[in-house]
Amino acid sequence: MLQPPDTNKNSQFTPNTNAYGPAKTTISSPTEQASIGRTLVIKGEISGSETLYIDGRVEGSIHLDDNRVTIGRNGTVAANINAKEVVIMGKVTGNIECSDRLDIRSEGPLTGDVVTPRISVEDGAILKGSVQVKIQESKNQKPQPQQSKPAEAPKPAINGQSNTMAASAGT
Repeated sequence: MLQPPDTNKNSQFTPNTNAYGPAKTTISSPTEQASIGRTLVIKGEISGSETLYIDGRVEGSIHLDDNRVTIGRNGTVAANINAKEVVIMGKVTGNIECSDRLDIRSEGPLTGDVVTPRISVEDGAILKGSVQVKIQESKNQKPQPQQSKPAEAPKPAINGQSNTMAASAGT
């Protein structure tokens, strides 16, 4: 005989909290990452707004100012790189400018000039080129050129002559 469904059973349903069930992971924000595979060769300019993993060959320039560029163990890059963070595990030939940090792993040779606020070079890594460690500037603060000092009031005269006249009179 058919019986109507018991609605009380559904309202008292409790989910199975078995410890052997699949674990739920909470991801706050998905990180998008583009990848250039081992067999890919790219010649030209790469720019965008996501992290990039290079395991192939890239020639040209890479502009990912607010993101990370990782050169994998099989990656070969002959390009200038501008990024927030650069991690080198493969071969790189070109200048690198980072706004956050540069990490050169032991298996990653780099030939080129570097400008970054922070740098990490593991034992065994090869770095040929100049390194400039610059002070990290906040985004809201604009750098002030040295020539934009406020005008100073003329200094009092020495022996009735101005400072410029006294300096030039001796020559």
